[in-house]
Amino acid sequence: MVILLMGVSGSGKTTIGRILAAALGWEFHDADELHPAANRDKMRRGIPLTDSDRAPWLSSVRDLIDDRLARNGNAVVACSALKQSYRERIVADPSKVRLVYLKGSPELVARRLARRSGHFMPASLLPSQLAALEEPRDALTIDISGTPEQIADSIRTAVGV
Repeated sequence: MVILLMGVSGSGKTTIGRILAAALGWEFHDADELHPAANRDKMRRGIPLTDSDRAPWLSSVRDLIDDRLARNGNAVVACSALKQSYRERIVADPSKVRLVYLKGSPELVARRLARRSGHFMPASLLPSQLAALEEPRDALTIDISGTPEQIADSIRTAVGV
C-alpha cells in the first residue's frame, strides 16, 4: 500500500509523512526531491510551474509509486498533486494507493510557510498553488490544525494501518 499525502506547500506533507512512515515502519518519499533542477530553480525564483514543467516530475512520481507497489512495498509519499489530472497521472491502481488530502485554511498555511526556511518553495507561490488546487472528492480529508503527531495518528486510524 502507498499512502499519498497531498496538499499545498506548507500543509505539512513532509513533516507528517516522516512521522507517519516512522510509526508504520514504512518507507518515506518526498516527491519534491524528484523535481528536475530547472523546476526547483524556477520555484526558488518565485515563478509558478506550468503543467508542462510538471510533466516529467509527475512521471517520476508515478514511477516511484509503481515501483513500490510492484515490489509489494509499503510507503508514504508526499506530493502536492494539486489537480485531479495530476492525481490520475500518478496513481495507476487506486485500490492500492490511499489518497490523503491535508487541508488547512490559507491563513494557517501562510503562517507555516512564513516560519519555514531552507525550502526552495517560497511563500509567495502559495496563491498560485491555491488557485491550481482542485480539492479531491475521492480522498480522506484531514484537517491540519492539530500537531503533526495528532494528524499522523488521525491518518493511521482512518486508514486502518
